[in-house]
Amino acid sequence: MRALLTSKWTKAAVFILCLIPLGGLVWRGFHNGLGANPVEFIQLTTGRWTLRFLVFTLCVTPFRKLLNLPDLIRFRRMLGLFAFFYLCLHFLTYLGPDQSFDLSAMWKDVAKRPFITVGFLGFLLLLPLAITSTAGWIRRLGGKRWQALHRLIYFAAVCGVIHYYWKVKSDVRLPLFYGALVAILLLWRLGDWFFKRRSSAGAKLSPQHAPANPAQ
Repeated sequence: MRALLTSKWTKAAVFILCLIPLGGLVWRGFHNGLGANPVEFIQLTTGRWTLRFLVFTLCVTPFRKLLNLPDLIRFRRMLGLFAFFYLCLHFLTYLGPDQSFDLSAMWKDVAKRPFITVGFLGFLLLLPLAITSTAGWIRRLGGKRWQALHRLIYFAAVCGVIHYYWKVKSDVRLPLFYGALVAILLLWRLGDWFFKRRSSAGAKLSPQHAPANPAQ
């Protein structure tokens, strides 16, 4: 398994797989398969794939630890950047065909409609994560600060779920499904942090409470 995960061809294959949703949209576009409202179809598709890639990214750390596959970490940055890539397509579809690149109209829409507001907030939260995803930024920020900043992905995922839930209004099964996945992953992260903190505190206290050596 390790040989498979560390192979450069595996990473290339994952990259190609991540492009399949975009390829599907392009194919549908050339074959009149985008439905009666192509703009809405593209927005919904790119929005769903943004949420899926956020979930995939958040799954890397739990799977890496639970399955004892540390090399899964090689794919986390790629998956996170693809989440941002599909979010950019989602946003540009809204800004372009929907708002005709009228920034003043967009700001009014952001202020007036809550689901647009929370979706735009999710975009702003992911923007610094995409910018600082390189090894150079990790060195500049330092490991701890970089990790703290990149925990914003959980808040961005929550914003994405709320945005989707408020957008669809009636059939909320998919938003609730993604919401449940994000909640499970967030709870796992909190539990992992809590047990790590307890273990660390126990390690610090143990020398003080160790029984005296009778030979001394």
